[in-house]
Amino acid sequence: MGVLAALPADRCGLAGTDPRLDVDWTACQGHGLCAELLPEHITLDEWGYPLLGEAPLPPTTLKRARRAAADCPVLALKLATAQGS
Repeated sequence: MGVLAALPADRCGLAGTDPRLDVDWTACQGHGLCAELLPEHITLDEWGYPLLGEAPLPPTTLKRARRAAADCPVLALKLATAQGS
């Protein structure tokens, strides 16, 4: 389990910021589990790789976003802060 996936927003440095999802493209193998866990924020391209929106994640989605990051088979999905925040 990734560090950010295990901690609440205030303990992992995300409190007061705009959290977003980020993909490590060198690690991602296109399993598609992330899209199954967060279908309203992640869609898949024709090869099964995730397509992420640029909008920050709403606070009500953070718990499921952490789970999606932790459940990624190759840990390619990360919860990060939006650039410029």
